[in-house]
Amino acid sequence: MSKEKTKQLHKDVAPFAKSDLKKSTIQLLNTIPPVFILWFLAYQSLKVSVVLAIAVSIVAAFFVVRTFIIFHDCTHGSFFRNKKANNIVGTITGVLTLFPYEKWKREHSIHHATSSNLDKRGVGDIWVMTVEEYAQASKWERLGYRFYRNPLVLFGLGPLYLVLIAGRFNRKDARKKERINTYLINVILVLVYSGLIWLIGWQAFLLIQGVMMFTAAMLGIWLFYIQHTFEDSYFEEESDWDYVKAAVEGSSYYQLPRVLQWATGNIGFHHVHHLAPRVPNYNLEMAHELTPPLHNATTITLKTSLESLRYRLYDPANKTFITFKEAKQSITKNKLAIDLKPKRTRLE
Repeated sequence: MSKEKTKQLHKDVAPFAKSDLKKSTIQLLNTIPPVFILWFLAYQSLKVSVVLAIAVSIVAAFFVVRTFIIFHDCTHGSFFRNKKANNIVGTITGVLTLFPYEKWKREHSIHHATSSNLDKRGVGDIWVMTVEEYAQASKWERLGYRFYRNPLVLFGLGPLYLVLIAGRFNRKDARKKERINTYLINVILVLVYSGLIWLIGWQAFLLIQGVMMFTAAMLGIWLFYIQHTFEDSYFEEESDWDYVKAAVEGSSYYQLPRVLQWATGNIGFHHVHHLAPRVPNYNLEMAHELTPPLHNATTITLKTSLESLRYRLYDPANKTFITFKEAKQSITKNKLAIDLKPKRTRLE
């Protein structure tokens, strides 16, 4: 994509990068109160059936995901025009979703600045190794990577790590403001959770809150995974990396049924979000529909998204994600080619 087309694309999307106080307020009202209402209903459902309580908690999880999208917009300064309003609502929704606002804002900004850049991986993204890196890795490094990329680990242990560990501690290089915000959210969580446990008992609390937050975190990891892990996803080294290509070609358009699109705050239009992070979630669909070049983004459906579970390693030579089996065949083939290569003698 030429620089002229890049500038024009940014210009076309710019009108959508404006928050609307009325829309933001409506979204707050139709998202956060339902979390509390469903939580209460889940607790009341325990008197009837544990299965019913779990079912209601799972429904509540989708509203937690939607709450996270508000949190996410606040970190980009796109939910409100006022910076202070974004910080206040972002911190509150951080408590509700178990994420430290300032810490996540910093890490996510790094993710946007380095997404699909092979030389700047490691912050705010999912661990991706190239075929060459995997081939050169030690036995234990390979084992660790295979363990990490196993769906049972990524979507089973991943949510627990995300909310219980990663979200509770600051980075070593965290600034004072970031540290204080994390401490504040942790203290509020301890007080609120202690009060709820005292009020309803630890068993009921663990069942409802545990199921709700685990499901929400699992859905969040899945959405993030599928938005960047698809067969022809864009990845380049720093010298050839391009921000617009990384946004449009390195982020998918996850085409979801209307109900799920609403529940996930339109984050399926991830290519639009990466191109213009200041576009609030409720404008993402409109930006996509009214900007023809964005229609070229890779479209993934619920059915086709399941194929991405097979993709484990990125192959820069062929610009595609591949399976471990395909990687093994590629590595074996390359080793064979090297072994069969004629050796030069000293006389030559």
